[in-house]
Amino acid sequence: MPIKNSFADMHSEITGWRRHLHENPELLFDVHQTAAFVVERLKEFGVTDITTGVGRTGVVATIKGKTDTSGRVIGLRADMDALPIHEATGLDYASKIEGKMHACGHDGHTAMLLGAAKYLAETRNFDGTVALIFQPAEEGGAGGREMCEDGMMDRWGIQEIYGMHNMPGMPVGEFFIRPGALLASSDDFEIIVTGKGGHAATPHEAVDTTLVACQIVVTLQSIVARNVDPIKRVVLTVGTFETDSTASNVIAHQVRMKGTVRTLDPEYRAVAEERVRRVAEDTASAFGAQAHVEWDAGYPTTINTPDETVYAADAARAVSGSVNDNTDPIMPSEDFSYMLEERPGAYIFVGNGDTAMCHHPAYNFDDDTIPAGCSWFAELVERRMPAV
Repeated sequence: MPIKNSFADMHSEITGWRRHLHENPELLFDVHQTAAFVVERLKEFGVTDITTGVGRTGVVATIKGKTDTSGRVIGLRADMDALPIHEATGLDYASKIEGKMHACGHDGHTAMLLGAAKYLAETRNFDGTVALIFQPAEEGGAGGREMCEDGMMDRWGIQEIYGMHNMPGMPVGEFFIRPGALLASSDDFEIIVTGKGGHAATPHEAVDTTLVACQIVVTLQSIVARNVDPIKRVVLTVGTFETDSTASNVIAHQVRMKGTVRTLDPEYRAVAEERVRRVAEDTASAFGAQAHVEWDAGYPTTINTPDETVYAADAARAVSGSVNDNTDPIMPSEDFSYMLEERPGAYIFVGNGDTAMCHHPAYNFDDDTIPAGCSWFAELVERRMPAV
């Protein structure tokens, strides 16, 4: 079946919710107004089983179908937080909060799940229970992990979990998914190189940490080139490089650099960490310096389970007729991965059209995506828990 008529009828209403959220962005776990808005809408729909404060500021609500003979519980997740970015869209509903912006479309994700909630609460044309998950702190705060550690899966008996993200550059209303690794893990590191500062005119009396650190940066690239299977995907980037000197005639005593490692293969997370430490420490030692490595393990790889990927793709195909179910994986990370580590499920992309990319100050969620996104959530529920 195509886009559900209900969502075509509700399009302007859901768009209004989305634009309200866009005007009022909140960061990380400080999503109190957003969560309150979600709860208010859910109550209007007649949803009574609503729990706040899950994973600090998350919301979980359940809707039961007309029957519950299946005993099945399906989780649907949307993220609520924005980014610390100055908006540059010029829209009449642009962010009212300086330095905060919905630059990744979480306003759209929340609005689409609310739209699906309204439809499901009105029709209840399914056999089982839907758990609606509105998550804080996807943007670096690991809110998905917090909700899982708060016992979300067991508290609500969730058996399968599904999520969706918009994707700029893909046609509006088309869907993209794959089984297995879809998004990369993301780990950060900091390397502090300490040597012996000195005068630039007498380098033989110093241990030049700038030279040492540059050697480390170059050698780190050999990890991907020589320690990783060529058909696997690993990205290693040094993003910052800072010496403790600001003068041209001074050899720095210390250099500090930060970087990130991303991989689609969990096995290479451990390989990358071991090799970064070895390269930094041994290279520094060879030059008479010392290197200290701090490793910050971030989000795991987002891995779709096989059967649930098929269910998600079939629902998308019913909605739009255009589904790429073997799309290429990408290297950004997503903390929905924590939920997929606890339960089988799948994450899917829906096209956002020809817009600026996510995390760009000119990005904007395309409201024409709303009917397809809402329909996918609802279609998935009705297919996985058909009415009896």
